[in-house]
Amino acid sequence: MVLRALGLGDLLTALPALRALADAFPGHRLVLAAPAVFAPLAWLSGALDRVADTAPLQPLDRSLHRPDVAVNLHGRGPQSHRVLLATRPGRLIAFAHPDVPDSAGSPPWAAAEHEVARWCRLLQSSGIPADPSRLDLLAPGTPPPWAAAEGATVIHPGAASGARRWPVDRWAAIAGAAAAAGHRVVVTGRAAEAGLGADVAARSGLSPDSVLAGRTDLLGVAAVVAAAGRVVCGDTGVAHLATALGTPSVVLFGPVPPSEWGPPPDRPSHVALWAGRRGDPHAPDPDPGLLRISVEDVLAALDGLPPPARSGAGSRPATPNR
Repeated sequence: MVLRALGLGDLLTALPALRALADAFPGHRLVLAAPAVFAPLAWLSGALDRVADTAPLQPLDRSLHRPDVAVNLHGRGPQSHRVLLATRPGRLIAFAHPDVPDSAGSPPWAAAEHEVARWCRLLQSSGIPADPSRLDLLAPGTPPPWAAAEGATVIHPGAASGARRWPVDRWAAIAGAAAAAGHRVVVTGRAAEAGLGADVAARSGLSPDSVLAGRTDLLGVAAVVAAAGRVVCGDTGVAHLATALGTPSVVLFGPVPPSEWGPPPDRPSHVALWAGRRGDPHAPDPDPGLLRISVEDVLAALDGLPPPARSGAGSRPATPNR
């Protein structure tokens, strides 16, 4: 049983660790405790047997009790450690925390570490080989909405916190420039971001049909990204989707450096822009470092992207279904 009851980007950065666990325990059922909304995407990893609907740091369902192995990919503890220990696992794989005696002897947490490498290191320290490059997802079998035709430029202006949201007028400038250059442009987002998407479209002169925010479910967003020619977004889950599906991307970072959450450096078709300034990732207003990234910076990065190197799936093969 693996605890990772967080967001979309958290799920996607854990793919290499999930695949490593599937390989290390081939005779076991691998259960992911995570929000059910992510289950359709999690199945595309080919690594799981079950997704158990789980809210962050809430007690786990009794059907998940007494696992042979419990793996904490949720955090450093102690709360998440205790959630897993309450299920009375045969073995706990987790980072060491001084308030949890059962974690004594486990590897230490490292603050400045890439999120993908972090969880692979945890497993490696526990004797489980883990390859951080295994990030790819198979593309969904469903076609994208008609507005997101093959090769579209995807603009994703939203993010979970204000600190990671670039100003709407700058997104509109990017969308307008892409459309003027002859690209089909679509604007994606959650249902709560439909107004933001409509604002970007109105300011840039795009048709209302180009706004997909609030009109697609998670698999629909994945289908849009998989079919796109390029993606431009902030430090959010869609950035990790672009990496997993092999779609070239430009990602704007503000309070958190790309060395911790950005696309891997061995994938040159994904460009991270960062002004080199750390800040509060949960602040309500755009981070000053994010505001240092100009429209011209983003347009130059987009112009330098290569065409997609994939044919309906990530550029590297995903693990087959178990």
